Amino acid sequence: MPLFRDVGRLAALLLATQATAAPDLAPLFSDHAVLQSDKPVPVWGTAAPGEHLSVAFAGQSVGATAGSDGRWIAYLAPLAANPVGADLTVSGKEAATVHDVVVGEVWLCAGQSNMEYPVSEGAIHVENAAAEVAAARYPLIRQFKEAHRASPLPLDAAGGDWRSCSPDSVGTFSAVGYFFARDLFNRLGVPVGIIACTWASTPIEAWMSPAALSQFPGFSNGHGWVQGREDPWVPGSVFNGMVHPLLPFAVRGILWYQGESNVGRAGAYARQFPALITSLRSHFGQGDLPFLWVQLAAFRAALDPRGELLPALREAQSRALALPATGQAVAIDIGEPSSINPRNKQEVGRRLALIAKAKIYGLSVDYSGPVFERADPEGSAMRVRFRFTGEGITASGKPLQAFEVAGADRVFHPAKAVIQGTTLLVESPLVHQPVAVRYAWRNAPEANLFSGAGLPAPPFRSDDW
Repeated sequence: MPLFRDVGRLAALLLATQATAAPDLAPLFSDHAVLQSDKPVPVWGTAAPGEHLSVAFAGQSVGATAGSDGRWIAYLAPLAANPVGADLTVSGKEAATVHDVVVGEVWLCAGQSNMEYPVSEGAIHVENAAAEVAAARYPLIRQFKEAHRASPLPLDAAGGDWRSCSPDSVGTFSAVGYFFARDLFNRLGVPVGIIACTWASTPIEAWMSPAALSQFPGFSNGHGWVQGREDPWVPGSVFNGMVHPLLPFAVRGILWYQGESNVGRAGAYARQFPALITSLRSHFGQGDLPFLWVQLAAFRAALDPRGELLPALREAQSRALALPATGQAVAIDIGEPSSINPRNKQEVGRRLALIAKAKIYGLSVDYSGPVFERADPEGSAMRVRFRFTGEGITASGKPLQAFEVAGADRVFHPAKAVIQGTTLLVESPLVHQPVAVRYAWRNAPEANLFSGAGLPAPPFRSDDW
């Protein structure tokens, strides 16, 4: 009997402890967090079932009640950007407080290795890494790094914390995310938070939610899981383990750098990529969230002797520009043919930031190189016209490279291209009646067509062969 009495007392003590324990905030609401400005901010966590709570921040106090499962959520009214750190407190029977919370711009940075590689000193995938680390004194740029987790079912709690940028911490920051954030911070002057949600070598299918996968029979059994293993190559597994725990955190937009693991499956990617964008927007519940991505850079794939697998994937990426609030940073000119991971992450981040500044923040900046509009036969040549030629077009003082034309036989031959105003005249002595033109349609072309502002033209083709 004494044993059972002791067990009963222990159970009662545990229940009493739970009843008086401080409520928990989701890990995204931890010390040094950045909250999104100018839109409603959901704040959530867990507490004793039925407990009434109050969330206080920046002069606001909003209520919430924990459900039968202990979960609660409250919504702060839109907040003005504020670089001064403040406490965020959730109070019930007890109180929990996180410190140094600022308000600014928050971007989710997702994808595989080229988004994941950090700014660590001596990193082989970032130019001038040691100098970048030493100069990284931006306490108002902060990163939440989500832990690698693949799951058969959606997880609730994120696995990370916020870190302010300093030479001691920036080594773990996503390089592309950091350089993007630094560029935004220097122009906007407000705190910038990046949520690094990345996993090297993962295919797009792993990032797609069960709802998105349901559009593609054969990928999902209805639960976002196929093989039943915690494997980041399983469709839906990374969404379940890493993206779902972030929902519905308020963000300004999403940055995406992925596709290398889908090379060779461009036809499927052309359908999956828009589905990914649309479904992520739906899950975050914040309208048409801006979605910006990096088109794959030049890389000489050893197993592709024809050299045309990457162009097809790049084209699949470009097609998603048909969706609203999207943008593509072209990286064809800064790739390294011997590596699929270009080291110039600074320029990648800068080009993404240019798009954000122009299309999201309404700033007057050039953000795009010449974009193919159409090509028309003109005698023995093809006349090529572009959009985004306000600053003119240039070949940086060299002859234009990487052009080809073909006749009705569909055989492409190297061609000479000449700039004439804001158009090109492209011809080859081997093609007397051209009907199609291509530019940079190779894995690792010598692409040198730029806008007057120095931004590269994306690869293009006028045919659909």
